[in-house]
Amino acid sequence: MSKGEGRNAIGGLNTHNIPWADDDVQVDGANSATVIVSSAETVSSEESRRRRSLMARRTHGSPLYIKIPQEEQASGSSSSKADTPGNVTSDDEEPGPLKERESGEKRGLRRNSISLPTLNAADLETLVAVHDAAQEVREKQAKKDDGESMVCSIEPDTEQSSEDEEKKPAKKYIFRTKRRSSIAPLPALRLNDKEMIANEFDSQSVTTQNSITSASSLASLLKEKIQMFPSMIKKKKKSKDFKIKAFVACLFLIIVFLVGYAYIMYNQQVLARSYFDRVKLNKGQRVIGIYNEKGVLMVTGRLGTTIHSEKAYHCLTNNTLEDGSVCLEWDGKARMYLNFQELSPSVPCYTIRWQSLSPDVLPTDCYESFMGQGHWYGGGLTRGGNWPLETESFPFAPFITGDAKRQQWGNVLKRYFISSRGVAIQVDEKSPLYVSMNDNKSGEMCFRAKHDHFAFVNRLTPLPELKYRICTSDNMRQLHQQMTQQSLWDGLKEHDINVVHSLLEEPVWQIPSSGGKGITGDSIHNYTERVIALGFLRLGHVLVNEFWQRHIGDFTLETERFPNLEETVTILHRRGFRIVFSVQPYISTDSDNFAQSVAQKLLVYERQSERSIPALTRYKSVASAGVLDITNNASIPWLIEKLEKIQKTYKIDGFYLDFGTSQNMPHYYQCNKTLYNPDQYKTIFTTALEGVISVIGVSSAVTVPRPPAFVSLPPVNSSWEGLRTVVTSALTYGIIGYPFIMPGPIGGDYLLPPSASNETVSFYFMEEPPLPDQELYLRWMQLATFLPVIRFTHLPSEYKSELIMEAVKELTLIRQKAVIPLLKKYLSDAMNEGLPLIRPLWMLDAQDTACLYVNDEFSIGEDLIVAPILEKGQLQREVYLPQGVWKDGIDGSLRKGSRWIHNYRVPEDKVAYFMKMPDNTRF
Repeated sequence: MSKGEGRNAIGGLNTHNIPWADDDVQVDGANSATVIVSSAETVSSEESRRRRSLMARRTHGSPLYIKIPQEEQASGSSSSKADTPGNVTSDDEEPGPLKERESGEKRGLRRNSISLPTLNAADLETLVAVHDAAQEVREKQAKKDDGESMVCSIEPDTEQSSEDEEKKPAKKYIFRTKRRSSIAPLPALRLNDKEMIANEFDSQSVTTQNSITSASSLASLLKEKIQMFPSMIKKKKKSKDFKIKAFVACLFLIIVFLVGYAYIMYNQQVLARSYFDRVKLNKGQRVIGIYNEKGVLMVTGRLGTTIHSEKAYHCLTNNTLEDGSVCLEWDGKARMYLNFQELSPSVPCYTIRWQSLSPDVLPTDCYESFMGQGHWYGGGLTRGGNWPLETESFPFAPFITGDAKRQQWGNVLKRYFISSRGVAIQVDEKSPLYVSMNDNKSGEMCFRAKHDHFAFVNRLTPLPELKYRICTSDNMRQLHQQMTQQSLWDGLKEHDINVVHSLLEEPVWQIPSSGGKGITGDSIHNYTERVIALGFLRLGHVLVNEFWQRHIGDFTLETERFPNLEETVTILHRRGFRIVFSVQPYISTDSDNFAQSVAQKLLVYERQSERSIPALTRYKSVASAGVLDITNNASIPWLIEKLEKIQKTYKIDGFYLDFGTSQNMPHYYQCNKTLYNPDQYKTIFTTALEGVISVIGVSSAVTVPRPPAFVSLPPVNSSWEGLRTVVTSALTYGIIGYPFIMPGPIGGDYLLPPSASNETVSFYFMEEPPLPDQELYLRWMQLATFLPVIRFTHLPSEYKSELIMEAVKELTLIRQKAVIPLLKKYLSDAMNEGLPLIRPLWMLDAQDTACLYVNDEFSIGEDLIVAPILEKGQLQREVYLPQGVWKDGIDGSLRKGSRWIHNYRVPEDKVAYFMKMPDNTRF
């Protein structure tokens, strides 16, 4: 099949019935006329003309007939349109002069292809004139047929060489606009020596084919196809355009990548980097923000405040840890490790560890503590005794136990702090910790690692390191439960549980000195006789202080003051009392055991000296004493042997360990084994005696002792101020994880002289207080009724007052019926999870903001709220009740919770307490 035949087949035309454009046209007088434009040869017959080849007819200047409609002829117009002149060749020929058509070949043109004659300049001018005349006729006809006329021109091909342009005359191409009816596709044409394939024209045609009946139709068709020529040129340049577009697209992607990379690096290195999804750290300013799962900011802190460098680097490989910690280093000043762990699915924790790389850098981190950032609790009792903790203000102080009257912290501590916003901070026990609160009104709680000459003189690392973890939760109570959760059942015996119950149910009787002469056998006998004479108080433990021995550290009974102690103890046991002796790890230089312990090297020795030189200190009334080195493997067996001998000889029921505080340790101490800090001493001591002898209490602690040992509240002054500190101390110790607490005796431990009220005087040098004021004693008794252990020194019968006796009887009944059952109920919670028996109100409802600030009320578990009177002469107070229904303990009325009760009246012989009732309780 030839190219012409292929195009004919595509066009779908029937070439047998359609006349050719160069056939002789008969004149129809009625409709049209035939105009002969030019004649080059005469054709003898139609059949011979049709047999002429297409190639021959393309190269021969055959006559062109244009059929003019009758309407145009009548109007005197010329032919509708003239064809565009030019050299036309076949598809297989190169541009050149037209060839003469071979004679005898008369095959007609196929319908879908035409041949254009060669036109000279005169012919071109004639065609232009004919075109102008026909244009006016077509415009009139177009208005009738709703057609549209258009005149287009094409500039010569810009790719034509300059040499060809000089040889060829300038030409003007004028074509007919798109016809109203469709036209047939053209054969392949070569225009301006650029070949255009016919099927490309066909793709631009959207009309159906019609027969070409005149030269005017032919010119219109040619114009329509040539009009599409610019788009054909664009198609020819498609390959070049594609390369340009591809290059532009690649360049665009590269730019997007670079911009995105720059943005990411900017946020990581300059603004904030996100670690573990919820931590934002600005490495330059070292500002950290911790968020919850909802994206809410929980706490903000400033890290490394003593580092004067903003440039941070990733640590070298040999400085990284294998636990997945992120490691950053600041110019050789300090190195920080940040790690993540889950305490539970709802409690994520982040561990921060600082290593100092320069002696000038003390790792210091500060966290916001002002009121708008929630309330902080924990740590321990401070000198001011404030609750919450952020209401306190003090500079950096070593975090070790001491006398809160002279040092910053009290006798019981835990490196644990919790915020009402659901943030808890727990500092590693090996860190040399200093703590400050609102120093210079900064509104921050700060932690610092610092070596010194006493508290943290033993350097576990060459330079100080600070390590702690931050845990967060949306529920403050659940967070506290997770952080303090510990089981106290391990190693417990049935006897131990019985001792715990006896301490909850029965009082502790602390025998006072007899007129400054010390405790004697007779004083113990007489005191217990008065207790029995009361008739309404249950019997309990008789606590004998350290003066059961001649010198502290003798660990033998002084027979001169206790000539018949064995008989006395037997009588007390028969009556129902238990006898407890107080022991200390101190050995007076006047004791016979001092020389023996020095010879056996059982004492703590002075630092940087031979072990034969003991380190001395002062404790209570003892001017000079050594300290038993419990890290020595020989010292604990030596002590246990002496205590067991006393216990078996005199039938002693237990011991109370009086450690004093870290401040009572020699300031140049050195033990056989290196201690983290002086407080570790009491932890090792308590652990060594657990399970060997029965210990009912300890005077100081930094870790929770195993039951039945109760932790004593700090000694307090016999004053209204001292009474107020009892509540805050009980709340604080419960928060930091000590569920079993033992308050001091009712009325106080000592009496501070009025002249020394503003001085920092240690209670260790104070004598036992005289009989307190009646109102103070009664209010103190009302408070102690609801505490885990009730402790007496002065008996209520000493007042000779009917009011006191009746009030104490009523309080004893309340304790027996309401308090003791609740204490036993929540005993299992304390043993299993470390939850306190005495709780702040926010543990009942952590979402109630009013509960967060109440510091003069407390609850026993979740069932009873106590609001004691703590001011002299006060007969009414403000009471806040959390959500729920509460039964008034004074008049038995029901009280609705989640509100304040203003001006609640409390008579002198009554105490305000409220029992939790079911929410649907109605009378």
